[in-house]
This record gives sequence, structure tokens and C-alpha cells, in this order.
Amino acid sequence: MDLVTLLANRLSRLCRNRLAYVWLISTVQLGLFTAAGMASFLLRFEFSIPREMQPALWWGTLVFVTCKALVFRFYGLDRGMWRYFNVSDTLRVATASLVASVLSGVIITAALPVSFPRSVIVLDFLVCTLFSIGVRAGVRLMLELATRGGSGDARRIFIYGGGAGGSVLLHEVRSNAAFRRTVCGFIDDDPHKLGMMINAVPVRGGGAQLRQLAAAYDVQEVLIAVPSASGTQMKHMVQHCQLAGIPFRTMPAISEMVEKHGSANMVRQVALEDLLGRSVVELDRTQIVAKLRGRVVIVTGAAGSIGSELCRQVARFEPASLVVFDIAETALFHLENELRRRFPMLQLQVEIGSIQNRQRLCEVFRRHSPAVVYHAAAYKHVPMMEAHSFEAVENNVLGTYNVAQVAAEFEVEDFVMISSDKAVRPTNMMGATKRVAELMIRSLQNGGPRYVSVRFGNVLGSNGSVVPIFQKQIAEGGPVTVTHPEMERYFMTIPEAAQLVLQASTMGNGGEIFVLDMGKPVRIVDLARQLILLSGLKPDQDIAIEFVGARPGEKLYEEINMADEHMLPTPHERIKVFAGSCLSADSARHHLAILSQACESRDLRALLVELKRIVPDYTVSRELIQKVMEPDLARLAKAVGSGPTPVRIEDGVLFTSGV
Repeated sequence: MDLVTLLANRLSRLCRNRLAYVWLISTVQLGLFTAAGMASFLLRFEFSIPREMQPALWWGTLVFVTCKALVFRFYGLDRGMWRYFNVSDTLRVATASLVASVLSGVIITAALPVSFPRSVIVLDFLVCTLFSIGVRAGVRLMLELATRGGSGDARRIFIYGGGAGGSVLLHEVRSNAAFRRTVCGFIDDDPHKLGMMINAVPVRGGGAQLRQLAAAYDVQEVLIAVPSASGTQMKHMVQHCQLAGIPFRTMPAISEMVEKHGSANMVRQVALEDLLGRSVVELDRTQIVAKLRGRVVIVTGAAGSIGSELCRQVARFEPASLVVFDIAETALFHLENELRRRFPMLQLQVEIGSIQNRQRLCEVFRRHSPAVVYHAAAYKHVPMMEAHSFEAVENNVLGTYNVAQVAAEFEVEDFVMISSDKAVRPTNMMGATKRVAELMIRSLQNGGPRYVSVRFGNVLGSNGSVVPIFQKQIAEGGPVTVTHPEMERYFMTIPEAAQLVLQASTMGNGGEIFVLDMGKPVRIVDLARQLILLSGLKPDQDIAIEFVGARPGEKLYEEINMADEHMLPTPHERIKVFAGSCLSADSARHHLAILSQACESRDLRALLVELKRIVPDYTVSRELIQKVMEPDLARLAKAVGSGPTPVRIEDGVLFTSGV
């Protein structure tokens, strides 16, 4: 082990003992102050101090050391971590040295009993500043050299991005031995930065030259350090890395590093969210705090992907109590453990039950008296709800109405329902039930709770999302199955959706439907290709993509608002509000009675007819029409005689042959 590494290791061990570290710094500083005072006299008298000036030397040095010790302590410079010495510390050292020199000059002029050369005061300021900055910078350099020298198996890397993020990452790589990497240069697509130096590390070239540069410098990895990059910019950087055949990782946004606590999360794998370019949500925390702090909040469907994130976000705003309600016991158990671990001061209440059980809802509301309800409980799987129409209506419509009524009965102040963009001109049972639920809770708006709905599109990583399905198919070697080459969907991240739901819940007077800004729609096949590339594989070569056709109830493009809905702005740029048609309370109760009767009698025809009456824009899927007409088709087939296909349905139209 060389001398620098030995000294650095001993200093690092000493730094773990706070008292010893402070003592060491104080001792070194006193030595620097003494040396600076003496050096100032030596410089003033060209290294030959006259005998008559020696009293001034001792008195002056005493004053310099005393004043600087007091001033440097006032500025906290006797407790600084020299490992992290930077430009701001340099300014503090220079300022403290100047103040101490001025104070020393005043004392020397007013009280010193001997003749004193004034030029020594100026020289002392300059020398003391130089010594103080030089020693601190030298200690930091020694520790960084020791860190780099101790990583014999360090990976050679490029940092992609020569901006502030790249500089921060370079400093972390140099000062944190856990990274075990050696930076060989920067990559930046700005041609004006080519050849420039960033903290003594050159910008080697742009992303287009990455393959050649990586081979020339034997680079084994690329760290992308552009946390503010848009989705398009991130795609281009990832494509350059993929074409160069080099593993790559990224530096997340500062908010993500703060959320995950520290520099250990300084780099991570590039995620699909990075390529979609979803920006950080800016919340009006004042409004949300006023809504949630000190109040009892209940979240239904709390164990689901959206419900659980709502619980995490609500817990940050210090509610009086958070009630988590769900029928899924295992998922609820894991959520309880997580919330108790992450928020030990949270008053958490866990309740198991179904929103279809009105008696159970009354028990929970009576016990906890919530002021705010976030209703996230729903069946959301489109093909499954097409196959289970009665269950979709019982849960998404009748269950939602149960929660909304119980909320009014127990004087809840705010009721927020999580809806879906599939409620717009629905072509499937899930979307139709969500649209009916929107209308039903609006019909209850009569001066009691403020009822609002919040619509948004698909959520990355949520239960039933296409992303986990694709990831599983890729892990199994493919193929990745896509319904249609032109299928498009809106996507958001789970935290983004939950945060905007909280913000939307602070707006409006009741009866509104809010919609979240979902950006631009994404083609599902493009999503699949990006996931394959992020897995280090090539689409259509390593992993095949197959088109299997649209599933029952699916449409190619999702929509945001209906024909009779008018989009209006809100104070938050990422949230819009719709004003449109609504049902009266009497009309809603009439429709609900018919839907309930249809479910009890298992009369699919009556169910679909009533849904169509409530939501005229609802387009019933061919599969449901076929299911309704099966008894009639069987009778008709028997009446017209046997044949290869005596009757058939195509796009909801009945065709017969042989008649």
C-alpha cells in the first residue's frame, strides 16, 4: 500500500470518531494560522526579521491566531468535512479569513503596545487564505486518489451528459469507493462541448461516435447523466448505447434519489418510464395539506396498484388516521407491513371487506368517521369483465353506489372516485360500468359530500398492465404478443397518477370529472420493442413480436372526452375538468333498480339494454351480442334446418343461409 493510500485510510478511520476529527481539524487550523502569521513577517522582511520587529512578530501572531480561531469557529469551518470541500467552502474560507484579518487589524492598531508594519496584515490575509484552502483541497484530493487507487478492478466508463448531472456523477464516482468505476471521458451530443474539460475529464465526442470511442478507450459501461432529458432525448441516448453494444445505466431525477435515500441510488437501470419522458409532478402542497392533515382518510381498493400508491402519498401529508379497505387479504397484509415500516408515526387502520356489502361499509364508516374517501376499488381487466358482465356491474356500479351512499350517510366531506379513459365512448363492459359509476355519483351531488371523479389512462406497472405481461414473455424467450400494430394507449406512472389524484381532489365544488394530462398516446408495439431493447435483446431477432388481434371489447385508440363534454382548465396545468351531461337522483335510482334486477335474474339482455339507455355512446362488443343471441340462434337454427352455418353474426349483424 502506498503512502497516500495509507494516510487516507487512517484519516478515514479517524473521521468516524467525531471528537477526534474535530480535535484534529482544530489543531491543524491553529498550526496553519501560526504558520501564516510567521510567513507573513518573513515575506515582509525578505526572510530576515530585524531584532526590533520580533516583539511585533509574537504579539501579531498571537492576535492573528486568536481572531482566526474565533471567526473560523463562527463560520463552522472547524467542523467541515474536508472530503467534500468545494467552491462554496472556498468562498466561506476566504470570507472568514478576511473578517479575521480586519478584526486583527483593528485590535493591532488600537491595542498593540509595539510598532507594527501594516503590510503584514494584508500578507497574513493572503497567506492564511492560501494555506487554509490549499490544505483542504489537498486532503480532498488525497482521499479521492486513494479511493480511485483502491479500486483495482474498477470498470472503465463514459458519462453520457456533460452538464450539471454529469459533474455531480463524476464527483460521486471519484469520492465514493462503492462505485468502483474509472471515468474515461464524457459523451455529449452538443458539438460545442467537444474537447472541453469538465473537472479535468475531457468530452470525447457525441453519441454517434460511441462505438468507436468505447473501443478506443476500452470502456465497459455508459452512465447516462441527464436527469432532465425528455423521453425522445432518452430514446436517442439509449439507442446510441445499444448500437455500440455497451451496457448502460442512468442517473434518475433528484426527487427520485431523495425518495430512495442517498447516493447508493445515484445510478440505476434505464426504465420504460425514462423513455416515455413523464415529467415530475409539481404539487400545490399547501392545498393538499389543508385537505388531508389532521383528517381521517379512507382508501377503498387500498391493496391495488393505484390504491396502495394513494395510501403512500396520503401518509406523507400526516392524516389523523388512514383507513385501508380491501377484500384481498394477502395484498392488504403486505401493504400494512410496508406502511408501518415506512411511516411509523402513521395511525393506520386495516379493514377487510367488499364494497358490495353495504352493512360492512356502514360498520367501517361508523367506527372511523372518515372525512375524505378515495374510492379506487374496481374490476379493471377488460377481457375478464366482458366474460363476467354481471360481476362488473355489481362491483363497479352497485358497489360504487354503496360507498357513495354510505359516505353521504356518515357525513363524509370529500368523495373521489378513480375512473378511466375507457369510460369515454366505451366499447367494453369495464368502460361502460365506469361511465355509469361517474353518472351515478354525480347524481348524488346535493349539498352533502363533494363527489368528483378523476379519469386517467393506463398506468405503468399496475395490476393488469401490459408491461409486466411483456416482461414475462421476454424473460421466457418470447414471443411478445401484441394485439394490433396500430393499437395505441395513454400511459402514466403510478406515483404520477396518485399525486395528480390528490391534487385534483382539492379542486372543484362537487360533481366534476377531472382528467389528468396523459401526454401523447404510445403505440403498444413500440412499447414492446423498447422493453425488448431495455432487456439487452433485439426485436424480431432475439425476441419475436406476434400480432394476435384485438381482444373482446378493445378499441384501437383511447379517447379523453365525450362529444357533449367541454374541457376547461384548472389552476394545475396537468389537470383539466369536464362539464357535461348528468342524471337526476330519481333517474339514477330507477336505472340502478333495473340493473340490480338484471343482475339478480342473470338477464344479460336486460342488463345490456339498460346500460345502453344510461350510456347511449356505449358500443356493445360482438362477443356480448353473440352471447345474448345464443338462445335465439339455437331456436332459429333448429327452425331453418341443418347446414354448415345456418346462422352467424358478423359485427353485430345477423346472417342466415339456406333459408
